[in-house]
Amino acid sequence: MAKGVFNGRSVLVLDKAEGGSIYALGYYGRTLSVYKPKGREVESELELSPVEALYLAQHGILEVYHKGKKMTTEELREALERDFLHFRELFMVYDDLKEKGYIVKPGMKFGADFAVYEHGPGVDHAIFLVHVVLAYDAFEPEEIVRAGRLSHGVRKRFVMAYPNASSKKVEYVVFRWVKP
Repeated sequence: MAKGVFNGRSVLVLDKAEGGSIYALGYYGRTLSVYKPKGREVESELELSPVEALYLAQHGILEVYHKGKKMTTEELREALERDFLHFRELFMVYDDLKEKGYIVKPGMKFGADFAVYEHGPGVDHAIFLVHVVLAYDAFEPEEIVRAGRLSHGVRKRFVMAYPNASSKKVEYVVFRWVKP
């Protein structure tokens, strides 16, 4: 099992072999000593996003330490829910997409919560940009237009994900842009 260190904003896997083996499982994390790796085979330290770290910890792939102490999966979840706005909902969507077989990466550079791939970055382009929408949030029409223009500009489908904590299900709305 790989070991990671929670630094308050991400989890670092400092052993290059362990980082490489986690990356190879499904393009998890961001390699720190290899810029834009070609394919899954890489040996590098790894920076995992909070959702990736919890997912890997839940699946018995990663042990997370904080200040020298091993965290249980529940302790990690509680810390992430406390420190990151809407973490529970983001994780629900991430977990659902992973269970559907997608490669899910942070979507910040596209202005979204997640970029979703069929095969992985460097292998194919992201097919979806996913924006997580909370049931109680107001979503203005211009936000949809802005997201649509952005996703169209990078040739990806725009998806709004609605996680429902009580039913433990995620619903998706996919936008298809057409010219009138």
